[in-house]
Amino acid sequence: MNGATRFLPFTARLLTGGIFLMSGLSKIPAHAGITAAISSVGLPLAPLGFVIAFLVEIGLGLLLLVGYRTRAAALGLAIWCVVLAIFFHRNFADQNAMIHFLKNLMIAGGLLQVVYFGAGPVSLDNRAGR
Repeated sequence: MNGATRFLPFTARLLTGGIFLMSGLSKIPAHAGITAAISSVGLPLAPLGFVIAFLVEIGLGLLLLVGYRTRAAALGLAIWCVVLAIFFHRNFADQNAMIHFLKNLMIAGGLLQVVYFGAGPVSLDNRAGR
């Protein structure tokens, strides 16, 4: 890659990982609402679901952002996006839910590109020779 394009994978990881970091951090003050939303779709153990959501979004989002174990982090987040789309955005009669469903699938598609192509030259994975 030449000088300008070598930063494109990093920029993509920054933008995508940033979404997950922001989402995870925004869950902290919204604990009650998030837990209620998890319960409302019929999932058991809503408090545990909240902790899992927080850890997945913060942990895997951060790994994606810095480019460490990037393929595994991207795969985990892609699966996460599809699962969230199915459980929380499946009411296609609601246009907003449909938009969020498609958004999650688009993010999953982009993450699968990262799974295939890797982190790129500006990443911890590249420094470690992965």
